[in-house]
Amino acid sequence: MTADSTEGFSAKPTLVGELVTLRPIRAEDADAIDRIIREDPEVARLTGSVHSSAEAADPPTMPIERMRDIYGEWAVADDRLVLAVVDSASGDVVGEVVLAGWDEGNRACWFRTLIGSAGRGRGLGTEATRLVVDHGFRVLGLHRISLEVYAFNPRARHVYEKVGFVHEGTARDALFFDGEWVDMHYMAVLATDWPEATD
Repeated sequence: MTADSTEGFSAKPTLVGELVTLRPIRAEDADAIDRIIREDPEVARLTGSVHSSAEAADPPTMPIERMRDIYGEWAVADDRLVLAVVDSASGDVVGEVVLAGWDEGNRACWFRTLIGSAGRGRGLGTEATRLVVDHGFRVLGLHRISLEVYAFNPRARHVYEKVGFVHEGTARDALFFDGEWVDMHYMAVLATDWPEATD
C-alpha cells in the first residue's frame, strides 16, 4: 500500500508493543515533554539545541501555553505523525517519536525521537523506533526513512543500528559544543531491508 501525504500522516494510529505503547500526541502531552526537557540536560545536548553544558543545564524553553498549542496542532496535522511514547510499566509519557518531511514522489520521510531519562536503558527507545518504522513501511508504504544523529550520541546510534538504520555519511563539524566541533551522522533504513515490508 502506498499512501499519499494527506492520507498517511493524517491517520493517527496507536501502536502497541511489549514495553511501550505509541499513541497519538495530545496538547496536554506538552506538559510531560516540557518536564523531560527541563529535568534532563542530556535532551538539549543530544538534540543539538544548545551549544554548551551550561545551556544544557538550564535549556531555553517556550511558554507552556505555546507548547500546548503546538502539540495540539501536531495532534491533527497531516504533515507529520507525532506519537507519544508511553511506558507500559508505569503508564507515563517518556518521550515522542516523529515521522515527517513526506516526499511523496520518492516515498521517503525523516524520523526523530526524544526519550527522557525515565525511558532510557530498558529497551523502550528501541521498541518505539521499531514500531514506528514498521508502521512507516508496512502501512504507509514508505521506501526510505532517514535520520540525523550527533557523533557524541553513540547510545542512540546503537539503537538505530539495532533497528536496521545504516550510516550513509557524515556532516563534519556540524555542531559547536563546549568549544569543540561535533560531527553529525546521516543514517537511513529502506523497506527492502525491512522484514515483512512490501516494496
